[in-house]
Amino acid sequence: MNKILTKEEAKKIIDKVLAFSKADEMSVALSGGRTGNIRYARNSVSTSGESYDQSLAVTAVFGKRSGTATINEFDDASLEKTVRRAEEIARLAPENPEYMPMLGPQTYIEAPTFADSTANIDPDYRAKAAFDSIEPCSKKGLTAAGYLEDSAGYSAIGNSKGLFGYNKSTSVDFSITVRTADGLGSGYAIRDFNDVSKLSTKQATEIAMQKALASSAAKALEPGKYTVILEPAASIDLLQNMMRSMDARNADEGRSFLSKKGGGTRLGEKLFDERVNIYSDPSNIEIPVSGFGGGGGGRMGGGGSDGRPQEKISWIENGVVKNVYYSRFWADKKGVKAVPPPSGFIMAGGTESLADLIKGTEKGILVTRMWYIRAVDPQTLLYTGLTRDGTFYIEKGQIKFPVKNFRFNESPIIMLNNLEAMGVPTRIGGCLVPPLKIRDFTFSSLSDAV
Repeated sequence: MNKILTKEEAKKIIDKVLAFSKADEMSVALSGGRTGNIRYARNSVSTSGESYDQSLAVTAVFGKRSGTATINEFDDASLEKTVRRAEEIARLAPENPEYMPMLGPQTYIEAPTFADSTANIDPDYRAKAAFDSIEPCSKKGLTAAGYLEDSAGYSAIGNSKGLFGYNKSTSVDFSITVRTADGLGSGYAIRDFNDVSKLSTKQATEIAMQKALASSAAKALEPGKYTVILEPAASIDLLQNMMRSMDARNADEGRSFLSKKGGGTRLGEKLFDERVNIYSDPSNIEIPVSGFGGGGGGRMGGGGSDGRPQEKISWIENGVVKNVYYSRFWADKKGVKAVPPPSGFIMAGGTESLADLIKGTEKGILVTRMWYIRAVDPQTLLYTGLTRDGTFYIEKGQIKFPVKNFRFNESPIIMLNNLEAMGVPTRIGGCLVPPLKIRDFTFSSLSDAV
């Protein structure tokens, strides 16, 4: 079964599984689709391929004991065998004191997560996408290494209490690194979309080429605190790490940046610059996601497998923490709504372009991206990592020269309090994030890597 099942076909299989159930409760997760890719390095394609997959997971529950079994064959005998296996595992499992009964029917937002253009990608398209990236590099004596991955699939969930959800989605991810012949200059660009018609591998590669050529004679600057302009690819990891840390239980139990010393949380407090507004909206046209989370399109993950709807929700409003997310158990314990984590988020920005931000900077450093990010202190969200693939010194509104890469030690909490300006948000990693101009960003040492 290599096709994308329709809503009706998926429901038929899920209903058949549930009909075999002898458990107190049963849930089913069904997904499948196609994934294709092409990879190249040293201006030559190294691998390409296409794979098809279908998977069904059955979770059986007796009291507070649960067991899960998975299968990729959907004939009646195989389905019944999987149900019996899940029930067998459940009977042997220890009780989960935090188990919550399954949800009944839910209403889900239907977002435009599927694009025919992406679903119709074939090997010819991938070859052309790679060619459009490799050829301009080859002509200028530059070396390209890139990867394109596209997917088209569906996700469906159902349970014995009448819940059912279905979503089909597409995605395409592209990244390109360009190096100069001597290996001393490096540039990078990354793109992701649901609709591949929005992707130009040539345009993304041209940006990476410019950065590679411009970064080849890097000078060393002293580590210290600098005004920085972080492109979305530079700030996304820090921002995602912050959003993943907004769990209510961690805050309530004193393990989070949202915990107060001596007890309590900082929900409702102003922790950021008043211009910071972060929200999620599954129906946003730029980053649409499944109405029940986990159904494709999002990068944040989490929150969707239990069937809770994804809704438009404000997380940070005018610098104030407005919401945190809850597991169903913790929400029940606290007597509040069980808000799931977002599948993606939107950080509101300004109207300036990246070029405008550079023009308005007297002295600063432009950072293309960061990597090798590691947590130093979870309670202050202090992280360390390295700049990479194009770091430049700005003076009097112009990029003056490339600089050697730095190790940074910084927290997104401090970073969003030192906000000077924001540009127009762009899609990155399934989120919408603006370029950010930050003062007093801490670079702790130099890095010789390009």
